[in-house]
Amino acid sequence: MKQEISALMDGELFEDEAEDLLDRIKRDSNAHRDWETYHLIGDVLRQPEHIHCGLNAKVRERMENEPTVFAPRGRTTKQKMRTVALSAAASLAAVGVVAWMSLQVSHEAAPQMAMQKNNLRPASAQIKPKSGDYITAHQEFSPGADMNGGAFYIRTVSYSPDEK
Repeated sequence: MKQEISALMDGELFEDEAEDLLDRIKRDSNAHRDWETYHLIGDVLRQPEHIHCGLNAKVRERMENEPTVFAPRGRTTKQKMRTVALSAAASLAAVGVVAWMSLQVSHEAAPQMAMQKNNLRPASAQIKPKSGDYITAHQEFSPGADMNGGAFYIRTVSYSPDEK
C-alpha cells in the first residue's frame, strides 16, 4: 500500500489505478495516515525554508496560553502520614517488648540470692617467694594475656623491701 501511495505521489500511476487507490485510502485509516505523512514529506522537500519558521516562538506562545493547574499533592501527604503511623507503631512495639521483658524478671530472686551463704572456698595455690622472676619473664605465655585489651608490651614491676 505504501509503495502505491508513493507511486501516486510521484505521478507514476495510471488514472484508473489512482482512482482505485484513492477509494482504498478513504476507507482505510492507516492508509489515510500514510497519505498525510507522504504529503508532509513532499511539502518539506519542496519548501525547506518553511520548516523552522518561528517554531520556537509558536511553542512558547502556546505554553504561555495553557492554564496552570494547581492541584494538591495527595501522594506526598499520604506518604507522610504513613511514615508517622509506622514510626508510632514501631515505638509502641518497642515499649511493649521492654515492658514484657521487665515483667518476666522475677523480683523475688534477687533477695534470695543475697541471703545465700557463699560456699566458695579460697584458692589454695601459694606462690613461692622466688617464683616472681619466672612469672615476670614468661608473662606472654600466661592465660591472662588472651584477654581483650591486654597489652603485651607492658611489663609488671614489683618491689619488695625484703629482697635487696
